[in-house]
Amino acid sequence: MRARIDTRTPHSARFWNYFVGGKDNYEVDRALGDHIKTTFPGLADVARTSRQFLGRTVEYLAREQGIRQFLDIGTGLPTADNTHEVAQRVAPDARIAYVDNDPLVLAHARALLTSAPQGKTAFIDADLHEPDAVLEQAAATLDLSRPVALMLLSVLGHVGDYQRARGLVARYMEQLPPGSHLVVCDSTATSTGMIAAAEAYNSSGAIPYHVREVAEIAGFFDGLETAEPGVVQVTRWRPVPDGAPHLPDVDAYGAVGRKPHPSPPEG
Repeated sequence: MRARIDTRTPHSARFWNYFVGGKDNYEVDRALGDHIKTTFPGLADVARTSRQFLGRTVEYLAREQGIRQFLDIGTGLPTADNTHEVAQRVAPDARIAYVDNDPLVLAHARALLTSAPQGKTAFIDADLHEPDAVLEQAAATLDLSRPVALMLLSVLGHVGDYQRARGLVARYMEQLPPGSHLVVCDSTATSTGMIAAAEAYNSSGAIPYHVREVAEIAGFFDGLETAEPGVVQVTRWRPVPDGAPHLPDVDAYGAVGRKPHPSPPEG
């Protein structure tokens, strides 16, 4: 496994880990991060607030929607308040399947991510681009006949072709039962600073990340019932009452959508 870890080229999980204050990164990731900070310091806010968005959406799903199963794809390196920690604080019997194919992520996940005894956590070495294989392995942990929350946070930007990305989301959701939810957030092309940051990151040799228009983020939720307040900046998705007095503008948008039950036949 060690041979697969490339420390010469920046990697998105390690790069993001650096921006959220983690220690699981290398000099090449920190150097790129520091370079981007000089031109677009707002990327640190994107990283931090996207992580907070994860926590609020998982708590909403577990507490208000009764979701007990989470499929977190592209989980990244463990930090504080991972999906299973947030979900199992609300519902200790929650089950979480994490999916990633980066060897460093998997090594740390096995060591650091633990489950409450009433629930279960699994780690799957698989690729976002292979939904059938992902779901087949997830079925060992999750009951796919019951609602599942599909978490795709800051990962769809790695799928360069937008229609391909939409097709992947649709394939996952069509195989999950009604009552399942989709959670997506990604960085967006909503400022010149973010566009420049994405260009700098992509020119580093790392796996490219494509920032998209807000309307494209909204397109992932076609056919789903989007929870209020819809597709918004991640800071404005159900902010915590009495939280930060000022919600920063960030170049990252997200939403939560529910797969509806089919309409009964007419007549």
